Amino acid sequence: MSIQSITHVEFHCADADLAAAGLGADHGFTVEPGVPQPDGLRTVRLRQGSIRLHFHSAADPAHPVARYAARHGDGVAVIGLGCTDPRASLERAERHGAVVLDRAGGLVAGFGDLALRFVPQPDRTTAGAGAGATAGAAAGPAGALLEALDHAAICVPAGELAPAVRFCEAALGLHRIFGEYIEVGEQAMDSSVVQSASGEVTFTLIEPDTARRPGQIDTFLADHDGAGVQHLAFRTDDIAAAVRAGRARGVEFLSTPGAYYDALAERLGGTAIPIGTLRELDVLVDQDHGGQLFQIFARSTHPRRTFFLELIERQGAGTFGTANIKALYEAVERQRATASV
Repeated sequence: MSIQSITHVEFHCADADLAAAGLGADHGFTVEPGVPQPDGLRTVRLRQGSIRLHFHSAADPAHPVARYAARHGDGVAVIGLGCTDPRASLERAERHGAVVLDRAGGLVAGFGDLALRFVPQPDRTTAGAGAGATAGAAAGPAGALLEALDHAAICVPAGELAPAVRFCEAALGLHRIFGEYIEVGEQAMDSSVVQSASGEVTFTLIEPDTARRPGQIDTFLADHDGAGVQHLAFRTDDIAAAVRAGRARGVEFLSTPGAYYDALAERLGGTAIPIGTLRELDVLVDQDHGGQLFQIFARSTHPRRTFFLELIERQGAGTFGTANIKALYEAVERQRATASV
């Protein structure tokens, strides 16, 4: 298939410099020199490993970037998809119902106001390598702990999960690889994971079950005013070091009850990272047929609590931690409860 990787992510913000400075300082990103943009657009770029983040803001309130920020708050507005043939990818998406927003710019509507941009697949040996790139990807500066964009989690309104999956399959050539219905108390959500044949483009699509009591996905959709990216997951090969570095910079991560770690030995047997270290750092662990994965979620600093970051280390595992999805849901619920006090 033409779509190979996530080349970059574009944030639309009220203040690009402020937003980029905060995320960059928290997670050790390097700021690239600014590039002049038309129409009074301000752009700041961050990089680490093969991750490329572009922050845009506009002084003119009528500019689409400013309108996005006013409606949704700062957030992910565009995901760049590296393609061997961007024109063919756009034409395929259009044939399967995608609305073309900017043909010259390779931009189509994706999920709500979240757009997708088809761009040429970069040479993996250059510093512009895609976010999901592995072999040959630019390593970034010495000491960089975050390697790649593992996946993006996207919330959609109730009833739109199945159409969103069909869109990803027909318009983008992705394949559904995983699904999970999660119940936490009286709340519930349904999810599907779609992925490119290359394995480097992964979207976790989530919808609330409105037959149950409203929960965090309903809250996201209300506060974000529609579908959008709930979190980005950055992959690392040393999650313990990444968490310690983040904490040293002032990042707060969601906590995990001690009972979770008390049951790990019985549930999983041995873990590649000692359970004592996982407990100390609040890191979650799960495993599949390929190996183990380790995850942690940063506390949201977004004014609307509609966006946060995940760190993930994969030691052979290719899935998403079935048991951890429920643990994440419960952790976010605890954060919501604390914030409401």
